Amino acid sequence: MGLKTKVTEAWQKLAGGESVAANAGDATAGERKTVMLPSILTPYGINRAGQNATPKPTPANLRKFAETPVARRAINVVKDKVACMDWSVRLRRGYSAAEVPDAAARLQVLRHCLEEPNVADSFRTLFEQVLEDLLVGGMGAVEMEATGDPLRPFHLWAVDGATIEIDVTWNGDPEKPRYAQATGALGTKKLIPMRDDELMYLRLNPRSHTPFGLGRLEVAFETINQFLTANRYAGRLASNSVVQYALWLNEATPEQHDRLIRWWQDEIEGTGRVPILSCEQKPEVLRFAGGTDADLRLAWQEFLIRIIANAFELPPMLLGLQENVNRSTASELADEAFQSAVVPVARLLAEHITRDLFAKKLAWREFEFCFNDLESRDEMQELQIQTELLKAGVLTIDEVREMRGLPRLAR
Repeated sequence: MGLKTKVTEAWQKLAGGESVAANAGDATAGERKTVMLPSILTPYGINRAGQNATPKPTPANLRKFAETPVARRAINVVKDKVACMDWSVRLRRGYSAAEVPDAAARLQVLRHCLEEPNVADSFRTLFEQVLEDLLVGGMGAVEMEATGDPLRPFHLWAVDGATIEIDVTWNGDPEKPRYAQATGALGTKKLIPMRDDELMYLRLNPRSHTPFGLGRLEVAFETINQFLTANRYAGRLASNSVVQYALWLNEATPEQHDRLIRWWQDEIEGTGRVPILSCEQKPEVLRFAGGTDADLRLAWQEFLIRIIANAFELPPMLLGLQENVNRSTASELADEAFQSAVVPVARLLAEHITRDLFAKKLAWREFEFCFNDLESRDEMQELQIQTELLKAGVLTIDEVREMRGLPRLAR
């Protein structure tokens, strides 16, 4: 066995895998053969070409940038829309009310628990925190704990997604921890292990080379930094803290030069008086810039705002740029923003609630969580479609009421 083979097997054992050479003939059916996240074995700061890679922005820097006006506007457009959506809990496709005799009672329990997930939060206040972390850093986390009470079977708490560590060698065993929270404490309380059915972990833009997601603010991190720098420079320039002109005195002696400076600082500067100069030659003003709005680099700042909007998958119109926008194009851009920026995040959240909370935690696979506003944004269009389906006999009244989040009619 050569040195290369020994090193390869050692790395595989460190990653939690088994030796390929030792187990090539007795592979168990259904087990994974590929290596999980092989790129994490490469030194972080060096890419495959041997060049220095830009490190991942820290959570502290990301959250600081999230408090700036442009980034906050982009986050709130998505977060507030998803958090304020009307939602419902219903039977999943493939199940019928006859197969689940206690469906109405359990649906009522699920809705009540989601409306009041813990003693301090509502549905909106809880998942707004999760959506904030999801859009900023690509990581949203919710702790799920069973209560044993049939009327309130679970409690939910928002968790700082930046403190969650993922075990990449987890093999699917529900009794083994998959996650751990780094508390920053010392000793045994440094890490809090959590099983797969105890934590709902959302990843935006999941990738195969890293266990973490990619947040939209993380994509726009460098652009926001450039925008803040340009905006800060423009602010200093507009407040006259950056002098962009000078006085040129022709044939002035050093004594006259120093005397003029002292006189200007002592008698004129900051007083609002009109300076009166008497000399043989008129002083000349030398400008270092054009003296127009072009000095503020407004076009460059507008371009950066467009890049930030692209990173959040939003039209620039929603970030305050309204050039070349009329009534017809505004409606199209609003629909595009809803479909590209809001719908994917809302569906991701709904899928995690259905799979992690209903299926894994409660083992109630008959139910699913859904947002009622995802199918159609136009209320009149949705109403016309449902009316036509009722007339054609495709849907029943109870099915339409269920689609609109209303209870079935009493028989």
